[in-house]
Amino acid sequence: MALIVQKYGGTSVGSTERIMAVAEKVKGYRDRGDQVVVVVSAMSGETNRLIALAGDIDEAPEPREMDVLVSTGEQVTIALLSMALQKSGCPARSYTGGQVHILTDSAYSKARIRDIDAARVRADLDAGRVVVVAGFQGVDEHGSITTLGRGGSDTTAVAMAAALKADECQIYTDVDGVYTTDPRVEPKARRLDRITFEEMLEMASLGSKVLQIRAVEFAGKYNVPLRVLSSFEEGEGTLITFEEESMEQAKISGIAFNRDEAKLTILGVPDQPGVAYKIIGPISSQNIEVDMIIQNISHDTGRTDFTFTVNRVDFNRARDILQQTADEMGAREVLADDKIVKISLVGVGMRSHAGIASKMFEALADEGINIRMISTSEIKISVVVDEKYLELGVRALHEAFELEKEVQS
Repeated sequence: MALIVQKYGGTSVGSTERIMAVAEKVKGYRDRGDQVVVVVSAMSGETNRLIALAGDIDEAPEPREMDVLVSTGEQVTIALLSMALQKSGCPARSYTGGQVHILTDSAYSKARIRDIDAARVRADLDAGRVVVVAGFQGVDEHGSITTLGRGGSDTTAVAMAAALKADECQIYTDVDGVYTTDPRVEPKARRLDRITFEEMLEMASLGSKVLQIRAVEFAGKYNVPLRVLSSFEEGEGTLITFEEESMEQAKISGIAFNRDEAKLTILGVPDQPGVAYKIIGPISSQNIEVDMIIQNISHDTGRTDFTFTVNRVDFNRARDILQQTADEMGAREVLADDKIVKISLVGVGMRSHAGIASKMFEALADEGINIRMISTSEIKISVVVDEKYLELGVRALHEAFELEKEVQS
């Protein structure tokens, strides 16, 4: 017998028919003797509908009331799923985040979980019930409803698994696992049987949309085994776990990419201490996240060039701030480019294999793809290239590193 936490997203519970199908899947686990906690999202489209309703009344509603509104979507789902389970002969009980007492801070719409009182859930499990918990929500110390932000249901599931010391946290979604890259870009992409927390964290931060970063961070911190599975087809999915010395590691586990990159360069700034802060400081103070950074020696004596990337949604604001900084510093020019993408190789196997970077650069060069920027870490190499080369670059790297092949142990 195992204690399992399962999470089903909005697509998985998008209709009463799908909710009934989820109930049958959950009942199958209970019938074989497992204790099951189910965390669910709102039905697909429901949260957007609620946000639109708020917009009809006020373009900038008070954040506390907004959380009260959008949290109702999950309350509908937990009740319907509990009804479906009960109808199938499976005892079940539903709980909102507040009833489970998922305690958060008071940062409405992006709250962080502080503690979970799992006593009530344990009692129900011991009584033979399936427990159905509303994802995405909690309460602060004042009893106000809070929501956890994008991907919040994933975070709720992992947090519940950590609090209950569950044997596994299963994230059911519309894909059947984590792939070497997006199969829509490279049809030869292969589903991975397992991947480390480190690799998954990098993949999530670099553009892979399978899991939210916060959920992966939480799972890694509390050593919760995570498994990504499909709601619509059977299979073992992908297990996300800590690296084991006995695991035969591929050099590269996957290729992530991000289409939402933009590049800014300020030319001819004074080459002196503090220049990086003077450039990046005003950008960061406006809550604009800076990604890759390169500083070069300029042709002008005593001058340097400075290049960095930001998300495309922040491109115009960042460019305006940088232009103001350039005027104040007497820089020669500001260059801006929002037609770039970032492609990244990810793999813990890089630690013990030399020549990964040179092989990557060779594969791109063979396709005539010019590299604009390079960034490396212990398990990641990222390059910025022109937007038009995204698909070609991903496919070339996938072939060069033979990611379509299984790792031989």
